[in-house]
Amino acid sequence: MHRREFIIAAAATVGLGVFVGAKGRGPIGGKELVRVQNDWKRLLPENAGLDLSTAPIERSEAEWTRTLTPAQFDVLREEGTERAGTSPLDGEKRPGIFACAGCGLPLFTSEMKFDSGTGWPSFFTSIPGHLATKTDFKLVWPRKEYHCSRCGGHQGHIFKDGPEPTGERWCNNGVALEFYPA
Repeated sequence: MHRREFIIAAAATVGLGVFVGAKGRGPIGGKELVRVQNDWKRLLPENAGLDLSTAPIERSEAEWTRTLTPAQFDVLREEGTERAGTSPLDGEKRPGIFACAGCGLPLFTSEMKFDSGTGWPSFFTSIPGHLATKTDFKLVWPRKEYHCSRCGGHQGHIFKDGPEPTGERWCNNGVALEFYPA
């Protein structure tokens, strides 16, 4: 077996284990998925002050350095990855909204979250139109990377080992998110 095939097979095996170990969410149907994706504003906390505009924003590196912690800057602006198990948001179970730590755009709701067992906050879908994707080849094989559609901040990667109905795991860096309880 070639090295690349071995790496892909190993990753698929780990992914299968993550899928089997996913906890906290039973399968939902297509109508429920549409409701979860489109009815997300009901989980917005009163007076959260979040800007819901998806119009792109640009800031200089100096502005980002002033507004973000070093860990947030590494992930959001330099596409870094935090260590697994370090984010308290992985265990967050209250109703609410997960927003981009760079600009405050809501990205996920608590209804979209599930326990993947990976050590990172994971979601089976996202708020439509709030994230953009691209292909990333940093680990040899292609992965789907996603970013905040407003500020371009790197959030994480999408894997095909999540729960139904999407089968997706939006694996997010906790440091790239802020949680707003409902």
